[in-house]
Amino acid sequence: MEILPNNEFLIKLAKAKMPFGKYKDWFLVDLPEPYYTWYSQKGFPAGKLGEQMKAMHEIKINGLEGLIKEIQKRY
Repeated sequence: MEILPNNEFLIKLAKAKMPFGKYKDWFLVDLPEPYYTWYSQKGFPAGKLGEQMKAMHEIKINGLEGLIKEIQKRY
């Protein structure tokens, strides 16, 4: 199966962990939605982590965490 760029992003997102703070070493999908809401109001970090957190915020507010959990199981 060929991995397309968007699929690759989702696989990396499913494996991504928080590198600092209260939720250090937690998978991004496991962080509580209010944490992402706070970041959306204050500003997400720059770079790759910020992009992953923005994407995860959208996934969470749309109730799609199950998609990421399924990707974690498969990859």
